[in-house]
Amino acid sequence: MQPIAVFDLDGTLVDSAPDLHAALDRLMAQRDLPGFTRPEVVAMIGDGAKALVEKALAARGQAFDPAALDSFLVDYGAHAVVETAPFEGIRQVVESLAADGWRLAVCTNKPVVPAVTLLRELGLESAFATIGGGDTYPTRKPDPGHLLGTLRDAGGTPESAVMIGDHHNDMAAAQGAGVRAIFAGWGYGPRAMAGTAPIAERPSDLPALLAALRHG
Repeated sequence: MQPIAVFDLDGTLVDSAPDLHAALDRLMAQRDLPGFTRPEVVAMIGDGAKALVEKALAARGQAFDPAALDSFLVDYGAHAVVETAPFEGIRQVVESLAADGWRLAVCTNKPVVPAVTLLRELGLESAFATIGGGDTYPTRKPDPGHLLGTLRDAGGTPESAVMIGDHHNDMAAAQGAGVRAIFAGWGYGPRAMAGTAPIAERPSDLPALLAALRHG
């Protein structure tokens, strides 16, 4: 069966922290609350938009408010590709893997509409057989059902797949789904989140690591 590489989005394919940071700061300003430093925002990324807003409000002593999430999603959706860009080398890696016979997919906790919009604006959407967002299936990472649903829609199987991500959610979803994993060392998560997965220090390391898993 054709091998399939499943990528996380934020912190793995794209550096979205600048635009997420800006949108969170605008949300805080609307509520007369102080903004955040970049490391504070990076530490909150990885569990989806609702969790991001929950964490941001909690950090300012505020309870979660659905209206805050709605406001954030509208604002971020309109400004998601101001500074966001693929990590250095990602475009070349995506092209190389496709040429080597890999099918590609995205499994992200970001809601699917902004995920698709972001990849389309960056000229990457067409490279992926499917994009499984945080609201595409009944569950989301770290639940393995999210990854398994993405694989099903992409025409892959756990045995033929590798999950690439920068967060413990990615590693846990892969383990639960019986999928091999590679940790994106250039991303937002601390290296301890890799667990037993091999670490790619930079995107250009991925083809060799994936080839080794494919043939080993």
